[in-house]
Amino acid sequence: MNQKLHYFVFMLLCSLSLGAKAQSNDTIRHEVLLETSMGNIRLVLYNETPLHRDNFLRLVKDGYYDGNLFHRVISNFMIQSGDSTSRHAKPGSSVGEYSPDYTIPAEIVYPKYFHKRGALATAREGDEENPQRASSSSQFYIVYGTNHSDADLDRFQELLDEATQGKTKMTKEIRTHYRKYGGTPHLDGQYTVFGEVIEGMDVVKKINRVFTDDYDRPVDDVRIIKATVVK
Repeated sequence: MNQKLHYFVFMLLCSLSLGAKAQSNDTIRHEVLLETSMGNIRLVLYNETPLHRDNFLRLVKDGYYDGNLFHRVISNFMIQSGDSTSRHAKPGSSVGEYSPDYTIPAEIVYPKYFHKRGALATAREGDEENPQRASSSSQFYIVYGTNHSDADLDRFQELLDEATQGKTKMTKEIRTHYRKYGGTPHLDGQYTVFGEVIEGMDVVKKINRVFTDDYDRPVDDVRIIKATVVK
């Protein structure tokens, strides 16, 4: 093999190697550990929602979530956090109004990602003031939900048809999942799901079962002690 040809083959192999490495990196899914006052919750973030993924990772690395309360908990529905002012909230006060002053464009990847039990999604302002369904910069919720009958799912599909102009249809597989494992179907196609719980659903369940006040705030504070990027 002459020198020029040898150099060409060498560069081609390097290029293929770098391409394979980049492809491998694209398949890596980042994980975040929430150490809470009731136990640990481990989350994985989806690469298909890069704006939400990167924003969440940045806030975690900046320590934004450290000390935040789960300020809104609704039994058989979800647990919510992300208001940094809740760190110092007095007992019984209403919290949950604050998030940094920007929004994230919606990245709704449905039906691949839906509001199954354990789904990680972003809160947002309502459709009237936010027709593009842009997400809150920091407030997130983890779905607990409940199991649903076929009659329930038929009714939810009617609501989804109305809310999304017929664009969000539950597949047979999604209906089966909601029947067997639970979730919150009425939010599908309207809020960005950007990750899920991979460890600690028992902790989510415990938080979802706590006593709450008239503001849906736990009577006894439930706090994120520390959030860490672990992968």
